[in-house]
Amino acid sequence: MRSKLQQVGLIALGACLGVMISLNFSAVAQRDVLAPLPVEELRAFTEVFGRIKSDYVEPVADKKLITEAITGMVSGLDPHSSYLDADAFRELQVGTQGEFGGLGIEVGMEDGYVKVVSPIDDSPAARANIKPGDLIIKLDDTSVKGMTLNDAVKRMRGKPNTQITLTIARKGEAKPIIVTLTRAVIKIQSVKSKVIEPGYAYFRVTQFQEQTGEMLAKAIEAAFRENRGAMRGIVLDLRNDPGGLLNGAVAVSAAFLPQNSLVVYTDGRTDDAKMRLTASPEHYLRGRLKDDYLSRLPTEVKKVPMVVLVNSGSASASEIVAGALQDHKRAVIMGTQTFGKGSVQTILPLGNSTAIKLTTARYYTPNGRSIQAKGIVPDITLDDGSASRADSGLRMREADLTKHLLNERSEDAANRVAPPATNAFNFVPEPRPKDVDEKTTKPQPGEIVAKNDYELGQALLFLKSRALARAN
Repeated sequence: MRSKLQQVGLIALGACLGVMISLNFSAVAQRDVLAPLPVEELRAFTEVFGRIKSDYVEPVADKKLITEAITGMVSGLDPHSSYLDADAFRELQVGTQGEFGGLGIEVGMEDGYVKVVSPIDDSPAARANIKPGDLIIKLDDTSVKGMTLNDAVKRMRGKPNTQITLTIARKGEAKPIIVTLTRAVIKIQSVKSKVIEPGYAYFRVTQFQEQTGEMLAKAIEAAFRENRGAMRGIVLDLRNDPGGLLNGAVAVSAAFLPQNSLVVYTDGRTDDAKMRLTASPEHYLRGRLKDDYLSRLPTEVKKVPMVVLVNSGSASASEIVAGALQDHKRAVIMGTQTFGKGSVQTILPLGNSTAIKLTTARYYTPNGRSIQAKGIVPDITLDDGSASRADSGLRMREADLTKHLLNERSEDAANRVAPPATNAFNFVPEPRPKDVDEKTTKPQPGEIVAKNDYELGQALLFLKSRALARAN
């Protein structure tokens, strides 16, 4: 038995060393003077591996054990590093490209069923009159009860022009609704825009994807055409934007900053992790794009008074944009303190269609502030209504996450964020209205802005007060 365990252990040791090579362990060893491989720890690993293979109640495949070991090793580093198997790697690529085959439904889980949060405009789901609040109880002939949300989403996605039948329970309907949908190519609209009133444009970035910069440029051009260039104020809405691609954040910042302005810089252990990204084409254009879509923007877009809306759901790339515009005094940041995710994750593909998402650097605003576990403090703080909500204590930020990276510059002068500067702008926000129908505070399907958007209303009041002050 001992001989068998030793044999299994050697196999495990070889696999483990292979993983280290795949993760460029040798390259790291050349950059830093490291101690020899931890033989005792590797011996313990192989012994555990062998015991599981020989004594566990059911046979376990080698691949599963090694995969789980890698998963634990990477996820144990911090909340944002992870091992991506082939399926997860594909899903990540889908998310950043903003295009996939499916039904066009934003969903969640409730009571074990898939709940429709919102159908995407002009999608198969929207055309079939799928409504927010609908519960999907069956996918084809399979009950959703007991499925994970990921499993349900995988079943709903698929090749365009293929069909799936949904059984839906809808409040107020006595019988389930059965509808057959044909999958189509779904394009996630990461930029939404609207001229709210003459002279005031609203741009919302929901997520930073490959085409975000290009989509924003088109929206800006359209808004200026509609106003014939007479723009008096811009609102950039980054609320609940979880981030995304770094070059997308640079592109959005570059749309409003002078060319070559520093947007963000990063610092890590490797040379590749040390970057200075500026508002220049080489730092926001993807390799496949040769056309500088920002070069056609009207010059006034870099001068028009501007407010950026943020909240605790604004993270990562959103914080890069807000921090850059704040440091360059290009925009007034309004809302509540942001999430505080100031680290950079790099996708490192492995040789078997898998990858690791590894935290490789911290990023810093142009003035050298680290946002990690701290966030962006708005220039003007708005009441977020949490005082009257029972779930106010459930809000989570980076600093609340287990194993989060510390802010190593928390005591630096550059990182001492000033308190909210409401009085510096001679603007006192109006109190948040009470007894407002919650449905009217969020955009309904087909709408760009909500009827009673308190934060947006305060942003417009601020911009108009500034315009009035300049006129006088």
